[in-house]
Amino acid sequence: MRRGTIAIFRIYAKSNQKVANIFTQKLYGQDTRTHHGKYTYHKRGLLEDIPHIRLIRGVIIVRRQDAPRLEAFLKKYGAEYYIRTIELEPSDQKKLKLN
Repeated sequence: MRRGTIAIFRIYAKSNQKVANIFTQKLYGQDTRTHHGKYTYHKRGLLEDIPHIRLIRGVIIVRRQDAPRLEAFLKKYGAEYYIRTIELEPSDQKKLKLN
């Protein structure tokens, strides 16, 4: 059975809303509109370049080789996080493109 990495994280409660919004935008990406919806564009997030499984808010499974990128991102934004190696189910391996 193959292994993956699970990351459990949160932004500290004392962080202001602006920091939390930037963190979320840079992690997941965001569609943005300007001039009353006249222009639409997409800001890419880190996880758009990494195969991942988002279980619930703040819990993500990634491939082991992608874990250092995710951990560096979480450190950069001062998130509280825990990272562990886990055994992947066959369906998880397919979603993470490990087959």
